[in-house]
Amino acid sequence: MSKVEIFEKERASNYNQFVEDWIPNYSYFMEKLPKLLSDTDNKDLLVVGCGTGNEIVQFAKADQDWKITGVDPSPEMINQAKERLAKHENIKLIEGLVSDLSQDRKYGAVTLLLVLHFLEDNGQKLDLLRQIAQRLKTEAPLVMLDITGDQKQMKTNLKVLKQLLPNNLDKDLLQNRLQRIENDLHYVPEERLMELCQEASFERPIRFFQTSIYMGWITWKK
Repeated sequence: MSKVEIFEKERASNYNQFVEDWIPNYSYFMEKLPKLLSDTDNKDLLVVGCGTGNEIVQFAKADQDWKITGVDPSPEMINQAKERLAKHENIKLIEGLVSDLSQDRKYGAVTLLLVLHFLEDNGQKLDLLRQIAQRLKTEAPLVMLDITGDQKQMKTNLKVLKQLLPNNLDKDLLQNRLQRIENDLHYVPEERLMELCQEASFERPIRFFQTSIYMGWITWKK
């Protein structure tokens, strides 16, 4: 049984400000997501770990007919997303896991942003990637964004990240967060992520984005 990271209380209510503060160029990445997937023929999009709906908002604004399903295990995050996206009829939000979704429906594209580093590399990461692959059409794109690197790389990139963070962050909270990233999260080297994706029936991912510890890739279902 996979351990699932569920955002509740302050972690849920402060999430949007948190990602803006802690991920340099986060807004740029989000704004470009719909363009990155604009050539996708099948506009049936699955958003895994949709949280408060940040990427869904971008696709909802895009000048394309996306049909979007967002799934997240946190009731508080899903409730926030429902409030933000209530006026959109083409969006369905589900409190749960990818494994709860029927395999009969095959999606045309999927996003997996800031999720994998919460899962241990003891079969949990691979299981999620396989669960996603089982619900995708052949050649459907998968876009990922995650904290990535080996231990040496993480130490170096965390120093860079610290220089890029807003000046008004509480110093104690900042230091605690940096230590949590380095010691408590389950990041893996980029090459290991490549292996996991290929084992889960995806092509070898292409990295198209990096800002300090955060890397973004695109791959396709075999």
